[in-house]
Amino acid sequence: MNSNETNQSITLAEYYFRNNNYPFASAILKKIIEVDFSNSKANELLAYVESNQGNHELAHQLLMRACQGKQASANAFYYLGSSFLKKNQFQEAKDCFTKALDKAGDFFEGLHDLATACASLGEKEDALLWYQKALILKNDSYEVFYNLGKIFDTLKYHDKALDAYEHAIKLKPDFAEAWFNKGCALNDLKRYPEAIEAFRKAINIQPETISDWDYGGMLFALTTTCSWADLSKNEDLIQGLLRHKKGFNPFFSLAFIDDPVFHKQEALSFVQDKFHQKDGLGKLPRRSKKDKIRIGYFSADFHNHATAYLIAEMLELHDKERYEIHAFSFGPDVCDAMRQRCVSAVDHFHDVTKLSDEAIAKLARDLEVDIAIDLKGHTQDGRMGIFALRAAPIQIGYLGYPGTSGADYIDYLVADPILIPDANQIFYTEKIIFLPNSYQANDSKRAISKKMFTKTELGLPEKGFIFCCFNASYKISPSTFDGWCRILKKVEGSVLWLFEGNPTAKENLIKEAATRGIESHRLVFSGHIENSEHLARQSLADLFLDTFPYNAHTTSSDALWAGLPVLTLAGQSFASRVSASLLTAIGLPELITQTQEEYENLAIELATNSEKLSGIKNQLKANLLTEPLFNTQLFTRHLEAAYAQAYQRYQDNLSLGNIYVKL
Repeated sequence: MNSNETNQSITLAEYYFRNNNYPFASAILKKIIEVDFSNSKANELLAYVESNQGNHELAHQLLMRACQGKQASANAFYYLGSSFLKKNQFQEAKDCFTKALDKAGDFFEGLHDLATACASLGEKEDALLWYQKALILKNDSYEVFYNLGKIFDTLKYHDKALDAYEHAIKLKPDFAEAWFNKGCALNDLKRYPEAIEAFRKAINIQPETISDWDYGGMLFALTTTCSWADLSKNEDLIQGLLRHKKGFNPFFSLAFIDDPVFHKQEALSFVQDKFHQKDGLGKLPRRSKKDKIRIGYFSADFHNHATAYLIAEMLELHDKERYEIHAFSFGPDVCDAMRQRCVSAVDHFHDVTKLSDEAIAKLARDLEVDIAIDLKGHTQDGRMGIFALRAAPIQIGYLGYPGTSGADYIDYLVADPILIPDANQIFYTEKIIFLPNSYQANDSKRAISKKMFTKTELGLPEKGFIFCCFNASYKISPSTFDGWCRILKKVEGSVLWLFEGNPTAKENLIKEAATRGIESHRLVFSGHIENSEHLARQSLADLFLDTFPYNAHTTSSDALWAGLPVLTLAGQSFASRVSASLLTAIGLPELITQTQEEYENLAIELATNSEKLSGIKNQLKANLLTEPLFNTQLFTRHLEAAYAQAYQRYQDNLSLGNIYVKL
């Protein structure tokens, strides 16, 4: 068959293809390929024939053959890229789309899909560039605006993301996904009432998506604003969110329910849906023993953040003769005091913000990190995908997320016997590292400002007992607030001093107090200030009232370090036992209660028995430098002992097992 005959046959095959006569088209094209196996046009056209008949894998192979020839068309490269995209082979897809654009020049579909491939590879800036170029060619594409919004969100440009989602919604008002992501962006911008309305709009448009999308953001907005009336109105929605297992971040249930069985089920389901184990990097080969164990800490919080406030001195005190310390930062690149301190404390600081999960995991492998520590878990900005790819032979969850990850690739969870009693071990998918005192690292260098605050400047009364709680507002449950109001009624002239995270929460709490018979002047609110000054102002309070079921964590150790006693109610879940862990390690177990009634009675007793409260404060002051909670040197040695045991078990090829660090 000469070239002229071949071209005529291809033209005839195209005619049959356009008229859906696939058998005739297929027969002609196969004859051409029998003679000219690598004929690009015949292979390409046969790929379309097979694809239209549902034979997608065969079509993929034909397109690969078509693209090997010099005459391969831009269309062949584009559709092969689309096929790779469906297979989640993003690098191959990116290469094909690039070649298609090189051959044909800019065209909308090629730019759009190249951007999608780059986004999937974690190449966010490149994705942004290609989406913006696609928008130039088609400025009425709601899909492009929506995808732009997602990229802006990942880059933390939440204002730009919001603008993009609003453009998408203007073009397609019933675009439920855009309404949902708009709610997420508004959450990130702390515009919670607007976020709630956006989430409601998404649900009204597409009510079935409650089973597929993570509406935990809506719960967070409702709880952060203390919109308890809205919670009651949406009881069916809330219960549906808590019951369904697909796509729901387990973090959002920690403040709702003290049930470690439920928390484990939610975590298992979430990981299976979103972060199941991946083999993209292949199996990690076993490694021989080194003189120094390489530890990698992974977090978005190496800056002025609660996590950094806790771990900074621990990082500094690691034994650099025995351990090589790496930090992998995927948070904001800021030059604040804690960032500088963390950078100086470790041997190697890696800013991996712009890298994909796969690239970060590969970097950790290339550096031969032995133990990877996930400091985020399922909290905001966590990147479980790194660990799903097995960044290190040993992977440990620590500090950030107060509960089980539900991931079989997280080998250990750092805890202590107070946090996880023996009977509760079954509620965790990880093996437990039991530290002998508290699990929580602390910084004995934490500065307390010498600034002398007055009660007047903070809006506090000169006389009367001052209860306080500086926990985030989402931790204040209606039942906790009920208890606080009962305490205020029993302690004449007392006030409750709270952290003002957002004006809506303040307004709602004042309204809720009024419905419980508490006048507005008995609630005092203070906003965020620099950490050392926040520690200093706590000297004006008399007793810290903890929240339940999500306790104070860093906030609790802040109060204790400032000399302020913390009264807590211990439950069954990890999140509800953190303050109990801290109080045990500071030698004040008498401030741990087991029931709501006991909690309220002890709060009232301490407020009305100045001698007893004074004794506890004096004991706290004496214990600060003698009990283990703030002995960072001792804590670091215990944590290193745990790392060494985990590493030795790995070297001995032993199965995973609980690790008990002795005093």
